[in-house]
Amino acid sequence: MYDFANSSFTTIIVTVVYSVYFVNNVVGDVDLGSALWGRAVAISMLLVAISAPIFGAVADHSRAKKRFLFFHTYLTIIFTALLFFVRSGDISKGMFYFIIANFGFHSANVFYNALLPEIVNRDKIGKISGWGWAIGYFGGMLSLFIILPFIHNDLTRYVFPVVAFFFAIFSVFIFIWIKEVKAPSRPTNYFKVAYHRIRFSFQNIKKFTDLKKFIFSYFIYNDAITTIITFGAIFGKEEFAMSTKDLLIYFIILQIASMFGAFVFSFIIQKIGAKKTITITLFLWIFAVIWAFMCKSANEFYGVGVLAGIAIGSSQSSSRTMLALLTPSGKMAEFFGFYAFSGKLAAIIGPLIYGEIVRQTSSQKFAILSVLIFFIIGIIVLQSVDEEKGKQVAIIWDK
Repeated sequence: MYDFANSSFTTIIVTVVYSVYFVNNVVGDVDLGSALWGRAVAISMLLVAISAPIFGAVADHSRAKKRFLFFHTYLTIIFTALLFFVRSGDISKGMFYFIIANFGFHSANVFYNALLPEIVNRDKIGKISGWGWAIGYFGGMLSLFIILPFIHNDLTRYVFPVVAFFFAIFSVFIFIWIKEVKAPSRPTNYFKVAYHRIRFSFQNIKKFTDLKKFIFSYFIYNDAITTIITFGAIFGKEEFAMSTKDLLIYFIILQIASMFGAFVFSFIIQKIGAKKTITITLFLWIFAVIWAFMCKSANEFYGVGVLAGIAIGSSQSSSRTMLALLTPSGKMAEFFGFYAFSGKLAAIIGPLIYGEIVRQTSSQKFAILSVLIFFIIGIIVLQSVDEEKGKQVAIIWDK
């Protein structure tokens, strides 16, 4: 249900509606707006990269994953609702509210992901992670249908509090139903504990060689995925003159494809493992990017969306599974913090490069090509990971 709830934010705010609204309505200049949008995403990701390892260690030691999840979830909800007050010319306000909302969203996912091993055995993590993503994409699709009347009646600003309300209502279930594993923990300076645990993890990272290699590969290929999510709607609007209503339909189709990809690959990962599954999904991404560059019409771009949807649903769920399988149970929030650190630190680079290429060339197509190198290098690094050995190291550490 949390996947169902939070997909409304990433689908509507980050990808489809607010990104386009910010570039075209708030800034009013596509080239400058694209650059500023890239900077806003980069700043929010930098904040997550800095805070996630610390908060992750604190959450592990204090058994407070749900409390951290609650705080960051409602931080996102509040600042998403505040986007209603962003009007034409409110560039600083529009960037600030979005930066805080996006920071809260990605920070919350650190603690949400870290709860996964507490509700399912290791051998079922891949399947349940895939189901979560699939249900999440259904939530994203439903939220798109809900906002269609607002877009049709040119009430774009009202979409933002509606998304906040959707997120608030459906996120309640995790706080009621999920019971976090508790253990005695005497009062202490949690931030001091966080510092020592993070230093300890760095000192002993050689014991998790394959986890380290995977996080590095994720650092690279997630940069490309984040960039595509960030600029997908802007690309469609500027290259093919798609209206906001066209983009909503486009992303409804993409959500269906994403739901299908996450669900189908949740079974594939059980059969062939996480490493091979992620490799397949990254090749799908490469084909999607090349197709987008060569695309000649909006109708053809719908085909790109289907392929990208399958790729995003499967790659995100498989990556979450891979990290969980290679991580000792007692360090889940901490290592998911490092996972967020690497992913968000990398995500600073891609949007900045994309936005600056658009500003310099006025071409979305040249900018989209910049992500190919990240996918290619990510695949190469991923092949050095020994998945079975990494899983055994994590199990032995737990014992």
